[in-house]
Amino acid sequence: MLTVRGAVAVLGGDGAGDITCGDDGRFGPASGAEVLDATGCVVTPGLVNAHHHLLQTAFRTLPATRGVPMAQWLPTMAAAYTAVGVDAELAHAAASAGLAEALLCGVTTVADHHLTWPALTDGGVGIASATAAAARELGARVAFVRGSARDDAETAAASADAIAAALVPHGGVSDDGVVQVAVGPAGVHSDSPDTFRLMAEVAAARGLRRRTQANEQVDVAIAVEKYGRRPLDLLDEWGWLAPDVTLAHLCDLTPAELELVAGSGVTATHAPGCDLPMGWGIAPVAALADAGVTVGLGTSGGGSNDAGHLLADARLAMQVAPLVGRPVSACEVLGWATTGSADGLGRPDLGRIAPGARADLVCWDVTGVADTGVADPVAGLLWASPGRRPKHVVVGGRVVVRDGRLVTREESDVVRELTTLLAARS
Repeated sequence: MLTVRGAVAVLGGDGAGDITCGDDGRFGPASGAEVLDATGCVVTPGLVNAHHHLLQTAFRTLPATRGVPMAQWLPTMAAAYTAVGVDAELAHAAASAGLAEALLCGVTTVADHHLTWPALTDGGVGIASATAAAARELGARVAFVRGSARDDAETAAASADAIAAALVPHGGVSDDGVVQVAVGPAGVHSDSPDTFRLMAEVAAARGLRRRTQANEQVDVAIAVEKYGRRPLDLLDEWGWLAPDVTLAHLCDLTPAELELVAGSGVTATHAPGCDLPMGWGIAPVAALADAGVTVGLGTSGGGSNDAGHLLADARLAMQVAPLVGRPVSACEVLGWATTGSADGLGRPDLGRIAPGARADLVCWDVTGVADTGVADPVAGLLWASPGRRPKHVVVGGRVVVRDGRLVTREESDVVRELTTLLAARS
């Protein structure tokens, strides 16, 4: 049990009074609880990173991967994966580093779209289990997306089924809400209609969400070259424009495509920290939101965005929105990074401070010089201090970051695990 006391403002809560977390790990009544001092802090729900590739945490700032066309970037990254070797050991080390970074940036849930698979002897369960184990050790939540990128369709579908059976046998989310499983072909540029069809069948049978990427640079070019059509037309035909689907990126939308997306019930994930610096496009997220589309935020992976700092990317999303539509407020974008991302995962229990929701929250200290003179401390979370880090982070009523330090694992141990592995395989 935990009581958070002394906040100057609470995003999505009732004023700035006490926030209580019951012994069931949800927001609700608590008595005799530990008191977490939030004096001088803005409290927000735990941020939800709706699109990441945790494996890429091991492959940041590689030569020839910055600001290059996606057609060049993809094979360069693939060669790096092959050279190091992707297996459960690497998955655990990379996920541990990426999830530790996430918690230290105020992100309590990460959707990990895992696209790179070696020849499988266990259906991919080892890699998925290693990622889930990293989350449990650190106190984070993870949505493991069994992706596919040119994989054999039947192999990918069988793997998704095996992973779901192993990690979430009673539905798409574990009973404690820590681990979720979803399915996600990389996009029409890499995966066949059969892959989309078979993955959808597994999702329907297992109660899993579906996710894919659409309308990034390569996706549009290859779809037009291969099928003579644009990606969203194909996804519509293949049954992947539906309320249980989330589409990441969505750059280069035509007015007709925006209308198609809005009418389908899909949710969208904006990843400006990847798409903008790489020159791959800007999603018109304000227009999507105005059309009624639920919008979430993601960082994408270390291969294109070398930081898992979702609050920094929320700031970027706010700053560039007028270039492709209208200005957006800080509160609106913070909503994308919390409730919007959570709703895209089909998780109404996350991303909000409300009775019965999972007790995930972040305390952001706003007493420093960077916040001096800020009239609205909630808006100041984005407008001021671009590299802001949280003071405290709570997941399921448990403090996992206290006074800016990770308490569930030694940060140096997380660093050592990945650096030692990479050095041994270089």
